[in-house]
Amino acid sequence: MPVLASEAEALRRPFSAIENYMPAEHIEYDLYDSLREAIPIIDAAIYKTVRLTGGFRVETEEKRFDRIVNDFVKEVSTDAGQSSLQTFIDSYFEQLLTYGVAAGEMLVDSDGKVKYLYNASCRNITLKRNEKNFNEIDVCSTDGVTQTPAVNQDRIIYSTLNARPGELIGCSVLRGLPFVSDVLLKIYNAIGQNWDRVGNVRFAVTYKPNDDSSSKAYAKERALTIAEEWGKAMKSREVRDFIAVGDVDIKVIGADNQILDSEVPARQMLEQIVAKLSLPPFMLGISWSTTERMSQQQADTLTSELEFYRRILTPVIKKICKTHLRAYGYTKSVNVIWDGITLKDMLDEANARYLNAKADEIYERIGEEKEESHEQKL
Repeated sequence: MPVLASEAEALRRPFSAIENYMPAEHIEYDLYDSLREAIPIIDAAIYKTVRLTGGFRVETEEKRFDRIVNDFVKEVSTDAGQSSLQTFIDSYFEQLLTYGVAAGEMLVDSDGKVKYLYNASCRNITLKRNEKNFNEIDVCSTDGVTQTPAVNQDRIIYSTLNARPGELIGCSVLRGLPFVSDVLLKIYNAIGQNWDRVGNVRFAVTYKPNDDSSSKAYAKERALTIAEEWGKAMKSREVRDFIAVGDVDIKVIGADNQILDSEVPARQMLEQIVAKLSLPPFMLGISWSTTERMSQQQADTLTSELEFYRRILTPVIKKICKTHLRAYGYTKSVNVIWDGITLKDMLDEANARYLNAKADEIYERIGEEKEESHEQKL
């Protein structure tokens, strides 16, 4: 059965969708999935960003409701047989980073208590402004042609990331990476093909007949015999000698060819990818030379990135908890307290508070000494 040109291209080089990508107005979800599958460092960066965002706890203005909301945060059911609001937020945040938009739904019982949190697929939803109220945005289910607003909009949760002016759908953190990822994949694919050719050694066996008539007359038969014996020697699991009569020349195919150095161009592409993902290289297993001060600055930059993501996720957590507490008669606000990003950040904050307190003590002592000196002069 003949193979079509497109199928032959797919067989020759994996992830060909990345090479054929053209910028479009809509988000290419399949493209972003291919990027995560093709470039492991992108997939690792997204998972690390989700984990580095950290955990949280929820507090109310009345202590008697704290136990209710804490039990809910720990035990609410989510997809994949998991429990806890943290699990839902992790999956929700991963979807937000990958596609630029994330959506979910709160399923409630007859009393209005939230019993299940569902992560909706971005491929089946779209955002649309409400026809009656410009300030409201409706989440609609779509089949690619028609858009049907969800029935219970107050139970729908959605977030967008880096939405451009005038648009409702956000932008993925992977936006802008298809080109450099395509170049990097070409380098990796070429490395694999070169090692397949050179690493798996192939031989060129050449038989040169002598000038006498008998050698020329039986050249074909002798060449077939040499080929058969050489094939047996190569297929044997044991070390075997190859014996031939006449002038036989054996060379390794590709041994004289020089493989291009891929370290510099591959690093240039990886630098672009790492810069877009906003994670320090050492967190992704890349041992690029750096200084201690530079590492500290990178960590500080990462802290600000995580704080930005927390500001996006905090309203989602509040909405879910307030919906659940409303069934118990609580209508006041709730507070989301995030864990410290790292132990080092907590230590730095403690040292800063200590130094500020020490400075206040010194200023207070200096002020008292000035007052005493002034009283003595009087």
